[in-house]
Amino acid sequence: MGAPSDRTDAMSPSAYPQLLAVFTKLHHFHHLTAMASWDQSAMMPPKGNEARSQALAEMEVLIHQTITDPTLASLLDAAEQAPLNDTERASVREMRRQWALSNLLPSRLVETQSLAGSRCEHAWRSQRPANDWNALLPNLRTVISLAREEAALLADHFGTSRYEALMNKHEPGMRCDELDRIFADVKGWLPDLVRKVMNKQADQPVLQPVGPFAIESQRALGLDVMKLLGFDFEAGRLDLSTHPFCAGVPEDVRITTRYRDDNFLQSLMGIIHETGHARYEQRLPRELVHLPIGRARTMGVHESQSLSFEMQLGRGAPFLSLITPLVRQHLGTQPALQADNLARLCTRVRPGLIRVDADELTYPAHVILRCEIERALIEGEIEVEDIPALWDEKMKTSLDVDTRGNFKDGCMQDIHWPMGLIGYFPSYTLGAMYAAQYVATIRAQTPELDQKIAAGDLSPVTNWLEANIWSQASRWEISELMTRATGQTLQVSHFRKHLEHRYLAA
Repeated sequence: MGAPSDRTDAMSPSAYPQLLAVFTKLHHFHHLTAMASWDQSAMMPPKGNEARSQALAEMEVLIHQTITDPTLASLLDAAEQAPLNDTERASVREMRRQWALSNLLPSRLVETQSLAGSRCEHAWRSQRPANDWNALLPNLRTVISLAREEAALLADHFGTSRYEALMNKHEPGMRCDELDRIFADVKGWLPDLVRKVMNKQADQPVLQPVGPFAIESQRALGLDVMKLLGFDFEAGRLDLSTHPFCAGVPEDVRITTRYRDDNFLQSLMGIIHETGHARYEQRLPRELVHLPIGRARTMGVHESQSLSFEMQLGRGAPFLSLITPLVRQHLGTQPALQADNLARLCTRVRPGLIRVDADELTYPAHVILRCEIERALIEGEIEVEDIPALWDEKMKTSLDVDTRGNFKDGCMQDIHWPMGLIGYFPSYTLGAMYAAQYVATIRAQTPELDQKIAAGDLSPVTNWLEANIWSQASRWEISELMTRATGQTLQVSHFRKHLEHRYLAA
């Protein structure tokens, strides 16, 4: 017999275990990066930012060097030819996806983007309250320039538009022409629906809660609602930040909120929203969390969890009836805190300035506006200096809201652009649509769903999400995941029917 051939070595079944070791190491690096980033946004004193930014940039380079190690290419090739089971084959597919994205970006760009995003976001925290758009401009120009450079590299390789290339980092498989179709559908019926609902609600008086509501009381209420929703406090915590978010890792999920003593619902609904994100992270399959297959399928699916909790469940009359005793226990017994009035408050439609405070009906208009602006930015159709005027025009057209001169409540309000998080905004409205489709499926299986929720039984929702979304992580591509879970790929009609039923039929 002759010596073993190179082909035999390439087919060695040891390739997959070697890949597991590499991606487990990457998971540990991401763990440290996630916790340091959470601390930077929630707890770190201001003078620590430059050193933290340098440290995070160094970690990003280390992660990039690890995943672009030339030996990974041959290991992936070998694993794809090896006799793997279905889960292992899906795992290699997700490893390949992450490897391909990373190998297109030079370490220099990865490091520079990390530093630029950290610096811009940190400066934004003080520049936004000061309404100082001109001060933000230099840092934001750098962030957008680097995003364009990344987009060009990805687009040239994948044969897509530059914006689509960035969007696919967050929504793998979504095409701009499909997004255009979805948004055109929504823009076709949403303005008329908003008008009808506002006309209807004009004859439905609502009592405004009278504060102040002590921050500690609001926090205690939020913690009780988190417990009701199944948040695992042995694997996470609640803190404060400028912009509410969910971060950390599945083993240690950190959610944040912000409080106003004159508006407890802002914090409460924010907590419910972030708890949806957290439950997803906490219930991802623990045996796979160290691998790409064990992560959220897309960020739209991640947003669908927060919106299943906040919009589908949290703003519904049955759930509000369930938590009314907790609200009154912590905040008092004034008439505005009765269940029926809380339901009216949580479904009040009123076009406003702030996306994160927007009602369920006008929220998609906020998202579409941002998508259109950032797409034009990345495609080079506009420059950073053009953002305020375009923002003012689109806010007036879509929501009849005047934002002229109000940068802090206009184009400076979101953290995404200062961080360099371009292509994420579509995930919010896609998530709302996924969530509506989930709940339509759950209702078909559990006709008495509202009665169960009002009685405190949330299991029809959480058990369905556990079985169909949380436990599946990234095993399936998004179209397959949705078809397996609901019997259909994404259908905008479920979202429209949900809104029409909640706001016009009730």
